[in-house]
Amino acid sequence: MYGNLVDALPSVLGWANMAAVVVGVLAGICVGALPGLSATMAISVLIPFTFGLDPLVALGMMAGIYNGAMYGGAIPAVLLRIPGTPAAVATSFDGYPMAQSGRGGYALQVAVVSSAIGGIVSAIVLMLLAPPLAKVTLLFGPAEIFWVAVFGLSSIVFLLGGDPLKGLISAAFGVTVSLIGSDTITGYDRLTFGHLELLDGINIVVLLVGLYALPPAMDLLEDPSFDGTGKRFTLGTGSIWKALPSMLRFWKTWVRSSFIGVLVGILPGAGGSMAAFLSYNEARRASKNPDDWGKGEPEGVAAAETANNADTASAMIPALTLGIPGTSVAAVMLGGLLIHGLQPGPLLFRDNPDLVFGFMWQFLFAAILLVFLGGSLATNSFAQVLRIPRPLLGAIIIALVFIGVYSINGRMFDVYLTLGFGLVGYFMDKLRFPLPPVVLGLILGSFAEENLRLALRIGRGDPSALWQNTTSQVIIAITFAVVVGPIILRLVRSKKAGKVV
Repeated sequence: MYGNLVDALPSVLGWANMAAVVVGVLAGICVGALPGLSATMAISVLIPFTFGLDPLVALGMMAGIYNGAMYGGAIPAVLLRIPGTPAAVATSFDGYPMAQSGRGGYALQVAVVSSAIGGIVSAIVLMLLAPPLAKVTLLFGPAEIFWVAVFGLSSIVFLLGGDPLKGLISAAFGVTVSLIGSDTITGYDRLTFGHLELLDGINIVVLLVGLYALPPAMDLLEDPSFDGTGKRFTLGTGSIWKALPSMLRFWKTWVRSSFIGVLVGILPGAGGSMAAFLSYNEARRASKNPDDWGKGEPEGVAAAETANNADTASAMIPALTLGIPGTSVAAVMLGGLLIHGLQPGPLLFRDNPDLVFGFMWQFLFAAILLVFLGGSLATNSFAQVLRIPRPLLGAIIIALVFIGVYSINGRMFDVYLTLGFGLVGYFMDKLRFPLPPVVLGLILGSFAEENLRLALRIGRGDPSALWQNTTSQVIIAITFAVVVGPIILRLVRSKKAGKVV
């Protein structure tokens, strides 16, 4: 099998294939940098235009877009606290404070290097371990996936810091929003209040843009005194190669986050958002200065970006080997494979080894190109937005938000929803309610519900079906440790403080 991997390399190094990867990475960065757009959307638009192209050229462009978009989402997340993609939410936790303190350029450099490392690790894993790792997916049935979702919600609520009660309220709000729409099993309407527009549920872009784009824009309008020339909006960047040595201290975070991203990537339906949140929390928990996180800690940017890019190629493992797409992007890519006459599954490696292994090489090259293309393009071009005066920037953001949201489905109802979520996010921000649990609640709420109901139906209504499997028991134990651990630590610290007094 590895002989086929080496044999596929010369064809990938052809100028047409490499040009396709370069164009894909550049297009992906641009798409990811625009809130509301995603790699899924870009690849969906691209596929019809690839009918007459060589399969490797088409696949190379898809791989480039996927990798570029996952990094591109970090650009507005760092500069404006507006995640370009859902997976970039965790990047904004420390990236935006860094930009406010004049270190936005360094934050973007950390993001692009970490993204490249995560993508490279993911591509290597896809190349070397696709068949063995595909078997791991078979260990996760509906019950196990339900507990993974519960673990994700628990970790973001109890490990993010701050008030756990406020975190629980935010997560409950997100889960409630995820229940809006038609029941996937019975077909009954839930929480639609007679509005037909809500039958398909709340679009995550509407929630994401409302919570994360409008509140900062309102803040810009509230404080119009800044003229665009002060230190606060200084990019503070230099050569990425000079900054690289200072990033080597993140090597433990890169290793840990890559491992988390790869594992999450092979779980069907999990995606880069969960990987970024879990990695951020684990890195914060392992940090010697966890209180500095959320205030401009570059290691937080490294953790989030490494994980959400380590999810890219690994998400293709179940897609290529079993025909089971792990993410929406992987599902669209499977469509691209089918269009070119390639049937995903075990026979793909036997019948078309040159194409499937060539596709893996393209993932690797796309990740490497991120450093060269993203490091210069993103930092030197997109980052100039920091020089725009605050009132003008706030007005532009609000206008673009409403235009972008309206363009999704072409209806004003989505604009009204965005405005509503924007007001909710504004007051949550003022009252210091964390926003990430809301987003993760929307992402994992329906995901957990669907798998919970499937597990109970398979177990014929017996609740013990949720914890009979060893894998489920391990995940439950880890979740319990995540919930109880911070409580015990607080009690110990309070006792020590009492003794000192």
